[in-house]
Amino acid sequence: MHADRPGSAALILHAADNVCILRERVAGGVDPLGLGRPLPQSLSAGHKIALRPIPEGASILKFGQIIGAAKMDIAAGEHVHTHNCAFSAHDRAYAIGEDLARAKAAVPHEAPRHFAGYLRSDGRIGTRNFVALCATVNCSATVIRRAAFELETSGVLADYPNVDGIVAFAHGSGCGMASEGRGFEILQRVLWGHATHPNVGAAVFVGLGCEVMQIARMKAAFGAVGANHFHGLTIQDTGGTRQTIAAIKAKVLEILPAVNAVRREPVPVSGLKVALQCGGSDGLSGITANPALGVACDRLVGLGATVILSETPEIYGAEQLLLRRTANQVVADRLIECLGWWERYTAMNGGSMDNNPSPGNKAGGLTTILEKSLGAVAKGGSTPLTAFYDYAEQVTAPGLVFMDTPGYDPVSATGQIAGGAQIVVFTTGRGSAFGSKPAPTVKLATNDALFASMPEDMDLNCGDVLSESVPLTDKGQQILELLIAIASGEQSKSEALGLGDNEFVPWQVGAVM
Repeated sequence: MHADRPGSAALILHAADNVCILRERVAGGVDPLGLGRPLPQSLSAGHKIALRPIPEGASILKFGQIIGAAKMDIAAGEHVHTHNCAFSAHDRAYAIGEDLARAKAAVPHEAPRHFAGYLRSDGRIGTRNFVALCATVNCSATVIRRAAFELETSGVLADYPNVDGIVAFAHGSGCGMASEGRGFEILQRVLWGHATHPNVGAAVFVGLGCEVMQIARMKAAFGAVGANHFHGLTIQDTGGTRQTIAAIKAKVLEILPAVNAVRREPVPVSGLKVALQCGGSDGLSGITANPALGVACDRLVGLGATVILSETPEIYGAEQLLLRRTANQVVADRLIECLGWWERYTAMNGGSMDNNPSPGNKAGGLTTILEKSLGAVAKGGSTPLTAFYDYAEQVTAPGLVFMDTPGYDPVSATGQIAGGAQIVVFTTGRGSAFGSKPAPTVKLATNDALFASMPEDMDLNCGDVLSESVPLTDKGQQILELLIAIASGEQSKSEALGLGDNEFVPWQVGAVM
């Protein structure tokens, strides 16, 4: 991965590339490649420099893949970014399944491993043990938040050491919506997935009473699975706001002893479902933290676990890397159809798939969504793509799977957790204050500077992959050990900060009426 011709200042990631990546910040006036073209301004690590002349209209290549086209002639040694690199068409010559044999060979042979988790009556495994208060509609958001706050601050949980907390899943929908169709189905899956999540020991559904999203209809749609540990009430039947808060608190006090009776015990790592996220990405994300996480994901797949790659707009332009290793044509067809839906969806709303990267991503060196996606896909590792899931659909297949979600982190993670993910891994290069419940978030820094500047938020530094030449295999091993420790009850940095109460954001699709 290290460049030879440019020296230690930059990296060449693929022999076909016509750009290299700065390893560290370079001051203005310096010629980092020794090509007789000093930089007119300072550039941070992760930004791109042309290795050779690139004529106007020619493809710009990074990781051996197209990340855009030159807006104008670009000289060797020149900074390549938004001023001279434009979003362009990408490779759609999908060789579906062509790399499947190689991907199967990438699954490592791992001896079984265990962690200390909560074994539920249905055989699923929890990494945490929460009591969940779930609003069916925005009208009941205040009562569940007030009840959770009063219970958490009362000190009552001191008597229940095996309970991780009381979390309120409040949202802005549940009524003023069609009573059928994708928008309704998504919210229904999200609410049911959180109420019956393996990290939830018991749940209380709270509605107003007259809303579109009805508890009875959810039970009819999903059957008895998980229904034995949740309870329900409505504000209208209970007697108003104050009486409902009191009723919620009374119900929680009634069920806390049973929730607390569950103990951690050795359970197989094969029972883990790990959600993959990246946010506040930079030009080093696809070089350090993301591929290191990919190594850890390959190890998890070898252990029989599931890793959930998502954020559909952030694989756009790199989908061919997944399609070449899909397990079958059905998975490939669903992914291709999904990407077509996103192209139509963004166009219908006056946007473009290249609206992402964000301003912060661009400041960190990422120019187009094609470039960002190549780094994002690296999070998933090298094994076969075994299944495709709609947003918040229950994930049942082992191995690397894909779930359709937006790229917006709270919405994406909400869907993954609803699908059964018991832990979230989040890579970031610019910094993030993200957390989640009931599944804890583990954050990986892509560079040393971020890890030093946000030590209370970052769980592990991956910047030393560059600064100290730590092998990706070693960093992947560190990530795997950290995930097993946190799954066993070690507190993540986001948990220590109390994050996660405001990151429950179901995806709203469809008309608001």
